[in-house]
Amino acid sequence: MFQRVLWVSLMQVLRSIALVLLPTSFIALLGWATAGSSNGNTADPIRAALWIWMAAHHLPFQLILPPAGQNGLLTYLPIGALLLPVLAIRSSFARAINHIDIGERALSLSRILFSALYATCATIIAWVSTTHAVRPLLYCVPFFTAPGVWLITGSVRARNRRRINDPLNPAKKLLAMVLGVSSLTLGVSLFLHLGTVENLITVLKPGFLGGLLLLLLNIFYLPNAIIAALSYLAGSGFAVGAHTLISPWTHSIAEIPALPLLGALPTGRHPLMLISIALFVFCGGSLYTWSINQDRRVLVQNYLFIIVASGLLALLGSGALMTPALHAVGVSAWQMTSAIALEIGVGIALAAFVPRLADLLPFRGRR
Repeated sequence: MFQRVLWVSLMQVLRSIALVLLPTSFIALLGWATAGSSNGNTADPIRAALWIWMAAHHLPFQLILPPAGQNGLLTYLPIGALLLPVLAIRSSFARAINHIDIGERALSLSRILFSALYATCATIIAWVSTTHAVRPLLYCVPFFTAPGVWLITGSVRARNRRRINDPLNPAKKLLAMVLGVSSLTLGVSLFLHLGTVENLITVLKPGFLGGLLLLLLNIFYLPNAIIAALSYLAGSGFAVGAHTLISPWTHSIAEIPALPLLGALPTGRHPLMLISIALFVFCGGSLYTWSINQDRRVLVQNYLFIIVASGLLALLGSGALMTPALHAVGVSAWQMTSAIALEIGVGIALAAFVPRLADLLPFRGRR
């Protein structure tokens, strides 16, 4: 049984890698052929394809920037690109467990082997693609990919497995709601600053192929912008470089990178936007109302899930963008998580204690 599970898992791991790597290889080769190269070395687009594949998995890079050879980091990566490996992993693992189909024990073994083999292949890819100027952080690769694949494959079911009720549904619905409001806020800001977006595109002069790649890059970075909007609505704000902060009560930024999506940035302080904190307080009250009818443990689980999910989103939406001037881009993980946890906690406390206090008022007793 072990040999069969190992073989099926290995084949599906290679399939999931190929599903993402082949399209990125085509894009890298097309860009290399269009832009040209000074040495004509075809190893360059191959390495670029491997780097794109790793960036889609949010694996960090250490860079040596020309011309002075300054050290840099690339950890602020597009969250939208994660969708490609997630879909490939889910599809391949579903095929694996449907091919095995010999019991829960084999399915658990396949999940362990799939995660371990995927992390091993990712480490090999990172090692092969390492150059003097671009160095993937090898020690991070297995610690990032193995737990990530384990989490992704945990929600994949075989055809004969039944769905069960999820006690965390209230928290997931509330997170989806606040992310939807953040997306709407971002869309309105983009519409109000279309002139700035057009100016940034004009400065870049990407051309036809470059314009398509730039559009794709901005689409992949949209989730990062939505998380920044979420942090802005929560009051903690976000940064676009060292010693910068954009929040409803603070606006300290000198210049922005030439990325069209950044044209949606607020142009000044907007203290009235602090009213959006009421949205998170409302979410806390709603969470209490939905969960308390079942069990207090369900309320605690949903609240902790929101905190952990907010922290994970904040970590994904923060990092460094190559140069020392942009070593802090995106949200502050601890500030955003703390703000959301506090505001939702206030909502839970209000929903729990305000009705009890109202019952103690004298006029309520007379009635």
